[in-house]
Amino acid sequence: MQLGRFYRSTIGKKIVMALTGLILVGFVIAHMTGNLLVFSGAEAINGYAAKLRTIPAALWGLRAVLLVAVILHVVAATQLTRQMRRARPVGYHSRDPQVSTWGARTIRIGGYLLLAFIIYHVLHFTTGDVHPSFVHGDVYGNLMRAFSSPLIATIYLVAMLALALHLYHGVASVVQTLGVTHAALSPRRKALAMLLALAVSIGFALVPLAIITGWLGGR
Repeated sequence: MQLGRFYRSTIGKKIVMALTGLILVGFVIAHMTGNLLVFSGAEAINGYAAKLRTIPAALWGLRAVLLVAVILHVVAATQLTRQMRRARPVGYHSRDPQVSTWGARTIRIGGYLLLAFIIYHVLHFTTGDVHPSFVHGDVYGNLMRAFSSPLIATIYLVAMLALALHLYHGVASVVQTLGVTHAALSPRRKALAMLLALAVSIGFALVPLAIITGWLGGR
């Protein structure tokens, strides 16, 4: 089948990664925006979460799309890595990474760390399995109780640093993979990727920082 042949090619896998990456970037932007409602108080963020639950078909449909996107993204990345290793089974005698960024050199390990964090985050704030005082529907209280722990706040802040690096390299690569490669656009592409990575990661990081410092919640 043509679709199967396309996916088995290197460019096919890169396009799958690019498209699923765009889906995931759209989600993290929306998720970050929703999280910032915590600064408007318990009624605002709890009401937002309750409203989402009133349309279960859309909510579970979104979760299904995100799950498929994550699986395809991880599988394509893993297969691309294996292809590159098979193509060069003996590593470079010496490497001079003058052109690549730190985000590019850590993109794979950072991706797997983020996958582990996503699983933890779902168990922490969605199902409550690893949250010691989880109350269903009380998003504001769950955030306050979780991020009052310096350890939990630190875990999330470190994860946001990994997210920033992943977004910076990932967004810049997506634009190039999808064909936007004009030399005049390259600096803007990287600047846009940097701006997006900083905005999203800082937006997420503001919540644990505000809670652990007492800015939010009057601690």
